[in-house]
Amino acid sequence: MSVTDLILLLLIGGIAGWLAGVITKGSGFGLAGNVIVGIIGAFVGGFCFRLLGIVAYGVLGRLIFAVVGALVFTWLLSFIKK
Repeated sequence: MSVTDLILLLLIGGIAGWLAGVITKGSGFGLAGNVIVGIIGAFVGGFCFRLLGIVAYGVLGRLIFAVVGALVFTWLLSFIKK
């Protein structure tokens, strides 16, 4: 993984976390928390979709994977948060 790929992953993860916070409406973790959740969610989404054999091409595909991963990660964290 190059430095450019890492920066792109962090940027897409941050946007995905913000979008996941908007989608969940109120069950998020604040702006900074949502960005961190989005970055972790980008890894989770990429891993889960790779297990299913689904590949993302381009920035939009990676963003969709990251948003789905962030939503899954937010859902898992809601059990711990209670």
